[in-house]
Amino acid sequence: MSPTASRTVFRQSQFLIRRTAVRHNSSDAANKAKETVNQATSKASEGLSKVSSSAGPAITGAAQNVGNTLRKLGGPTAKVVGFIERSIPPTVYYSRVGLELAKLIFRGQNMYPPSIATFQSYFQPLINAVRNPSTLKNLSFSPQGILGRARGLSTKEWALVGVTTAEIIGFFTVGEIIGRRQIVGYQGEPAHEGH
Repeated sequence: MSPTASRTVFRQSQFLIRRTAVRHNSSDAANKAKETVNQATSKASEGLSKVSSSAGPAITGAAQNVGNTLRKLGGPTAKVVGFIERSIPPTVYYSRVGLELAKLIFRGQNMYPPSIATFQSYFQPLINAVRNPSTLKNLSFSPQGILGRARGLSTKEWALVGVTTAEIIGFFTVGEIIGRRQIVGYQGEPAHEGH
């Protein structure tokens, strides 16, 4: 029995309890209905546990059969399947490590997700601009306004801006090094001598 079907049976059995109690207005009928519901619920949970215990190995077996079949084809398909199968355990491991690290950082920095009201206050102008594009013409970004805001920053905010800028430059530099596969220069075709 699927989880959806067991939930449906459970909901209908609760409905039957209420209907029976309203019709007969007696405690005997209600007790009998409750017993029926308890029996139906226990049967549904037993069925659900049987299905879930047999479905897990069945899904795993089906995935393995598909993998084995694709591996038998050989060539690039077998290489891709092998690569994916080798990549799954490290991916799961590092995603769990990243999640735990994120939890530690969130706790250490006393961070919390923003409230719905905060989301609405930040995204409401964007939503309004999408609904009414003519409001975008009225926006003006003047250098005086930007300089005024920059002059109003505190020392702590300037330090945060400096650290963030250094992080961005550092990540960009590391990305460039990885992309070039060396610290200086790009790999590629030698200079065209005839041009």
